[in-house]
Amino acid sequence: MRPIEAEVLKPLASKYIWWNTPEEAVGMPERVIAQVMNIGDYADVQVLATMVGDEVLREVLTHAEAGQFNARSWTYWHYRLGLAEIDNVPALPKRKFA
Repeated sequence: MRPIEAEVLKPLASKYIWWNTPEEAVGMPERVIAQVMNIGDYADVQVLATMVGDEVLREVLTHAEAGQFNARSWTYWHYRLGLAEIDNVPALPKRKFA
């Protein structure tokens, strides 16, 4: 991810990663992006999509960890980003225990 994106993510990080400082949160930009994709309001999602672009959103979604997305957001983003056909959304990521 380009350094400028980490800086522009700070306002979203302060809102959606409230348990860390914005500076700490943008150290893991994919986590900030996933959190906004999952629970962000419409305006913030639009800002995020404009800032990072669909390719970054696809990357975050396809590399999501278990628990990062709820079923509704998971389905929405697969359709929105052209990663699934109607009624053919991949299963949510699951935790793997060794």
